Amino acid sequence: MTTVLGEEIDVLAKAKRAIAGNYIPDESDPYMSEAQLDYYRRLLLEWKKLIHTASQGTLQQLQDGPIREPDLNDRASSETEWGIELRTRDRQRKLISKIDSALRRIEEGEYGYCEVTGEPIGLGRLSARPIATMTVEAQEAHERREKISRDD
Repeated sequence: MTTVLGEEIDVLAKAKRAIAGNYIPDESDPYMSEAQLDYYRRLLLEWKKLIHTASQGTLQQLQDGPIREPDLNDRASSETEWGIELRTRDRQRKLISKIDSALRRIEEGEYGYCEVTGEPIGLGRLSARPIATMTVEAQEAHERREKISRDD
């Protein structure tokens, strides 16, 4: 069984393959050039489309009928699998709002820049996590602050 994060990475990889063409962002272009913004816009839209397609499949399976396993152990296993599937879809629903936010940032000219420091996030990080809103350093500091406040 794949993990939720593993599935998210797989869907992003599929989106990258779907938009694969002659262009891949690299450091030789000016940062957040029109070509880079267009690449990330297409990537985000394809990622969103693939998530919607997967959720439609889950919805269709749910509509096809309830779990009717005669054996209680089989039924429990099926219900557990459905619970995991539904949690995954809920996580992806939240991911769609982050994708929409990234698309909005592209339109407003804010995409690719840290919301905390204003510095460039970097193409490597954006390629790995196109919805990133902070540099690695700002994200680490944010997570340290979260951990400290949770520990209190």
